[in-house]
Amino acid sequence: MSDQTEKPKLGTRPPLGIKRTVETGKVKQSFSHGRSNTVVVEVKKRRILGKPGETPEPVKVPEPEAEAPKPKPAPPKPATPAPRERKASPAEEQARRMEMQTQLLREAEEDRLRMAEEARRRDEQAKVEQTEDERRRAEDNRRAEEEAAEAARKQAEDAAAEQTRAATEPAAPAAPQADDDRGPRRHGNAPAAKRPEPARPSRGRGDDQRQRGKLTVSRALSGEDDSRARSLAALRRAREKEKRAHEQSGPREKQVRDVIVPEAITVADLANRMAERGADLVKALFKMGMPVTLTQTIDQDTAELLVTEFGHNIKRVSESDIEIGISGDDDAPETMQPRSPVVTIMGHVDHGKTSLLDAIRGADVVAGEAGGITQHIGAYQVTLPDKSKISFLDTPGHEAFTEMRARGANVTDIVILVVAADDGLKPQTIEAINHTKAAGVPMIVAINKIDKPEAKPQKVREELLQHEVIVEQMGGDVQDVEVSAMQKTNLDKLLEAVHLQAEILELKANPDRNAEGTVIESKLDKGRGPLATVLIQRGTLKVGDVFVAGASSGKVRAMIDDKGKQVKEAGPSVPVEVLGLSAVPSAGDPFTVVDNEARAREVAAYRQGVLDKQRTTAAPVSLENMFASHASTTKELPLVVKADVHGSLEAISHALNRLSTDEIKVRILHAGVGGITESDVTLAGASGAPIIGFNVRPNAKAREVAARSNVEFRYYDVIYHLTDWAKGAMAGELGPEIIETVVGRAEVREVFPAGKKDKAAGLLVLEGVIRKGLNARLTREDVIVSKTTIASLRRFKDDVAEVVSGLECGVLLADTNDIKPGDSLEVFEVEERARTL
Repeated sequence: MSDQTEKPKLGTRPPLGIKRTVETGKVKQSFSHGRSNTVVVEVKKRRILGKPGETPEPVKVPEPEAEAPKPKPAPPKPATPAPRERKASPAEEQARRMEMQTQLLREAEEDRLRMAEEARRRDEQAKVEQTEDERRRAEDNRRAEEEAAEAARKQAEDAAAEQTRAATEPAAPAAPQADDDRGPRRHGNAPAAKRPEPARPSRGRGDDQRQRGKLTVSRALSGEDDSRARSLAALRRAREKEKRAHEQSGPREKQVRDVIVPEAITVADLANRMAERGADLVKALFKMGMPVTLTQTIDQDTAELLVTEFGHNIKRVSESDIEIGISGDDDAPETMQPRSPVVTIMGHVDHGKTSLLDAIRGADVVAGEAGGITQHIGAYQVTLPDKSKISFLDTPGHEAFTEMRARGANVTDIVILVVAADDGLKPQTIEAINHTKAAGVPMIVAINKIDKPEAKPQKVREELLQHEVIVEQMGGDVQDVEVSAMQKTNLDKLLEAVHLQAEILELKANPDRNAEGTVIESKLDKGRGPLATVLIQRGTLKVGDVFVAGASSGKVRAMIDDKGKQVKEAGPSVPVEVLGLSAVPSAGDPFTVVDNEARAREVAAYRQGVLDKQRTTAAPVSLENMFASHASTTKELPLVVKADVHGSLEAISHALNRLSTDEIKVRILHAGVGGITESDVTLAGASGAPIIGFNVRPNAKAREVAARSNVEFRYYDVIYHLTDWAKGAMAGELGPEIIETVVGRAEVREVFPAGKKDKAAGLLVLEGVIRKGLNARLTREDVIVSKTTIASLRRFKDDVAEVVSGLECGVLLADTNDIKPGDSLEVFEVEERARTL
């Protein structure tokens, strides 16, 4: 009985910490921050497992039966219901209470598991970018949590069933039950095993992360993993990273490259072209016995050794290969079309070249030329009455413009040699004949000024025979026409001769190709920039074409013809003025249209580099010329030259350089095209040089700087006026010319004391006359001892003015006492003359 009275006390103890703060059928929920809630729990029927082999039945309240009550009712067997209604015993009450508690615990456990599951989902949704390994670990954790919860639930059920059996066991000691296969059975009044609390679901590495973004109902109820999907770019980067890691894990295959090597290349540039480390190349060169740095230049043979050693293929190129492909191939015969002839008018100055061209064009160009002479090449196109066209080039006749005449002869088809009938052949006429023969172009002789009374055309024909120019009237093949530019006589015959010569030449060109030509003249315009007069020789030049002109490049912005009108295109034999150059080209430079601007800049940069190398490359220094340059006493006349066009600048530079002599030479510090700028004045002020402006003037800033620096300006518009001034300036720089004239020679026979310090010399006059006051030179064994003057001259104690040869005399030399018998005395006069060049 004592056991029966104590067991209800054990049964009423609240298991697993559930307090009696709630009525039966209710559960108190606790939340964070001290919040709580009381929930009514619905009691559900559940099945209770019996002995092995028996059918499990749910626990039911015993139904009353019709039998009479007994004084000591025995507790029924757990597997069989009571046969009749009776009052519940304490054991039955305890069993019912235990069943209710077990159900409440189960439902509380399910609620807790559900809340844990929802918390887990929220944590998983908070992970923005979760890798595949993290998701796999989270899934494994979730399965482990579910398995742990299921095992805890089963353990709780087993513990509850064990407690029920332990409570009913003392009432029927005679009917012991066999051990259940599901676990060991407790015997006697052993205390019930404490029900272990199921493990709480653990969180992964993202436990400290909070949910980001708004939690919607669909996301909360969704059972899927709602973590944010990775972008395509992130997936692509991940794949590339894995690919690189995979490639780096194994040995990389050596990549063989074709390395283009010019004639000279730096080590760093070669390393870039080989895609090798510069330090490796330096190390390889050091092993070859060449200690170099990355910035040093090596030749092509050394570069080939390096390229071969590193396993690459070399392609040798030359810097001049840049020019390959600039000029097109020869045109096919079927593409050639007739073109108008290009005629150059050449001859001596003032023989009427420009006047003859004016008469043909019907314009007055001479009035616009300074001094009445042409100083740059003029390009014109004349349309004749029969609609045919002829392009004329008018060249200067002055001796300084030799290069212009040679250039005109090289780009022309026919040369008209103008000779004045009253003047005959002159030096520039002969020079023009030589240029024409060198260019290999046919010649037509125009005998001008036949309207003058003193004209002698036949004499001109005879003089031409001396230079192997035989006209038709003398039995040769050179056409000659007697014309008068002033009276416009026989101009039609001259044009007819040009047409006949052009038909014989059969001039043709292909207009359907990229244009090629020659720069006739160039200048720098203040408003339009660099300009170039270009004679198109083949192809058609259009607005927008990219071209190379010498060391400058550009794009055709506009084209202007000889009449000042803008044109859209220019075909063969057409002279046009081109706008759009990057710099002023040199007259005579080739003009070529290329494919793109990059190609144009590349060719222009190469040509500029060649020009710079030619300008800066000095002659090899030897011991002789090094000392000769230091010992040279040649004076220099520094000059800064600015001209309006490049042809005039070229002619002025050559004319000034030809004025140089052994005693003085012209040094042109700077020569440029365009107006005089502040930088020109600064350069001239630093070197003390005058500035020559040929048809140009300084701007306001340049004049202001020149006033402060005392720089001299010299303005000219006629080239021979400029050369005359240069000659005078060079002569003035040298000073007057000193001329010595030897008057007499004498020999020292005796030396006498004269006063305390001086010495007198007894002379025998050998040649000429010895005069008092003349300059004298005392020599000993052909070595000059002193230069002095004759202070006193005596003969037999008498002062005399002069002593002639054959006589003896005594002299007293000024400022010298170093006189010995046997010395020679040379007496001379000094004359100063104005120096001329």
